Amino acid sequence: MATSANGNGTKTGGLSKVLGTVDEKMRGSQAWNSIFRPGSVYRRGYTDSPRNRSYVIMNNVLYHLHPVKVKRHAVKVSYTLCLGGLSFFLFMILTVTGIFLMFFYRPTAASAWGDVQTLETAVTFGSLVRNMHRWAAHLMVLSVFLHMSRVFYHGAYKAPREFNWVIGVILLTLTLLLSFTGYLLPWDQLALWAVTVGTNMMGYTPVFGSQVRFVLLGSKEISTDTLLRWYVLHVLMLPFVIVIFMAVHFWRVRKDGGISGPL
Repeated sequence: MATSANGNGTKTGGLSKVLGTVDEKMRGSQAWNSIFRPGSVYRRGYTDSPRNRSYVIMNNVLYHLHPVKVKRHAVKVSYTLCLGGLSFFLFMILTVTGIFLMFFYRPTAASAWGDVQTLETAVTFGSLVRNMHRWAAHLMVLSVFLHMSRVFYHGAYKAPREFNWVIGVILLTLTLLLSFTGYLLPWDQLALWAVTVGTNMMGYTPVFGSQVRFVLLGSKEISTDTLLRWYVLHVLMLPFVIVIFMAVHFWRVRKDGGISGPL
């Protein structure tokens, strides 16, 4: 019995040592350090010291939303082209105009197309607001893509900004999803066939493609359930998620040293 107990103890101790080594390497990796800033309890070698406690306050997004100082090149329009700020401005336009459109739109197969036509012809400024919403959506996709291209060209994805580059890629994906989910809402032939092609492409995704397609459609074909699901995704779920990622994105820009310098 004693031998068995010692053997189990040796195995447990060896497992703990291996796990400790894996944890140490993981906390010291570049990917880990790009996510968790200095002073975080999740970083390797963290100690409960006054310096690290001050880091917790300084890294708080609510206390330090704006930087204390800004680099000279960061305020030059010729360097950034204001593409990040333009993307956020277009998102705000989409939010305001989208709320206006929600007052006159019902996400049902019997009402959707008629509500859009009423909005275009009978609602005061309805056509103007709808076109503002549509063109702002197109411009936001373009501005986010150009913003990502500018960041890539200037090497702003390099350390210590690797994690924020990943956040930017996620924001680009969410922007495309916002645009695509809004495509179905007019419930006309162009929207129906565009969504049909898009969801059929998703259905060919390996392993779980058919399941994803069924979840998005709510049935085997486009129906009222599809319209309701895409409406909820477009006006509630995706905007909520994109606001969270934008807040993290803005915070990391400031905490990672501001806008990257010229090459």
